[in-house]
Amino acid sequence: CVDGPAIGIDLGTTYSCVAVWRSSHNRVEVIPNDQGNLTTPSCVAFTDSWRLIGDAAMNQAAMNPVNTIFDVKRLIGRHFSDSSVQADMKLWPFKVISGPSDRPMVVVQYKEEEKQFEAEQISAMVLAKMREIAEAYLDTDVKNAVITVPVYFNDSQRQATIDAGTIAGLNVMRIINEPSAAALAYGLDKIHSSDEVKTVLIFELGGGTLDVSVVNIDPGVDIDMGVFEVKAMAGDTHLGGEDFNDPMVKHFVREFLKKFKKTDIRNNPKALRWLRAACEKAKRMLSSAAQATVEINSLHDGIDFYGVITRARFEDLNMDLFRKCIEHVEKCLGDAKMDKSQIHDVVLVGGSSRIPKSIINLLFPYS
Repeated sequence: CVDGPAIGIDLGTTYSCVAVWRSSHNRVEVIPNDQGNLTTPSCVAFTDSWRLIGDAAMNQAAMNPVNTIFDVKRLIGRHFSDSSVQADMKLWPFKVISGPSDRPMVVVQYKEEEKQFEAEQISAMVLAKMREIAEAYLDTDVKNAVITVPVYFNDSQRQATIDAGTIAGLNVMRIINEPSAAALAYGLDKIHSSDEVKTVLIFELGGGTLDVSVVNIDPGVDIDMGVFEVKAMAGDTHLGGEDFNDPMVKHFVREFLKKFKKTDIRNNPKALRWLRAACEKAKRMLSSAAQATVEINSLHDGIDFYGVITRARFEDLNMDLFRKCIEHVEKCLGDAKMDKSQIHDVVLVGGSSRIPKSIINLLFPYS
């Protein structure tokens, strides 16, 4: 018997969210945080007097880049010597060192002392925040949770996620794959309105991971129970919205160097953090606009910076990543032994799934 409500937590690379099943409404309800937002930045910051989590941490990131930790999902369950960790470290303003058993340790200044944290400990702080959000909303203690992970998370990464939940004081009832959660959410909505079996491709591109699944959804009218069958899965635990930012940041750094001949901007973590935040905003604008501007007052050495990027240029900068997305879709279809014409619906999940939407539309024009 489960004691009290169980929550579902999407522990994302860049944002996390928490939901609960409301039997009175017969549906799942996504819980807003104290700012009224349905998603909370997966970000933890340390200062001389405080530890900040979520929106509060994100809001001071540009002023305190070396002590503001994000992207920790890219460290969890990995070794410091992993090539992906070494590549990410070049892009992060905060410091990561090798700890016991080659585990990556994040180094910060907290309350005027140097502190080291494992990825699980930082993730646990985010999970504890999600638990607090749920408890404030439901007005009761919450002990039980289901947490989602990317399909291609290995045993070490899954166990590290469970450990993070335990540190946060949660009983992790189940770890489920993100596209399976998406299929459930999609199927629960659709299942009562039809009695035909549908084949759905779930394309989930989040802040740091890509998951693709082909799922059969059978309404099971004859047995009064819907049946979900995952036919095939593909994905990349290191491909997401953050990766689409990197080429844009490099593009504008090159532009800044050409205009102002100041090469030391590359060693200015605050300037690079401001630029990354501006690129993130521009990327979001390009989901619905043909071009976006990047404007930053006093970016570096008191120089105001202004740049423009078009959707076409953005796609050109990220063409390798678009190709990777398509390769994973094609692999998933191949593993399911299906042709794209056999897909009834395509479900796009995650904020970053809007980025390659035009290419997905070309692949599945009738879905």
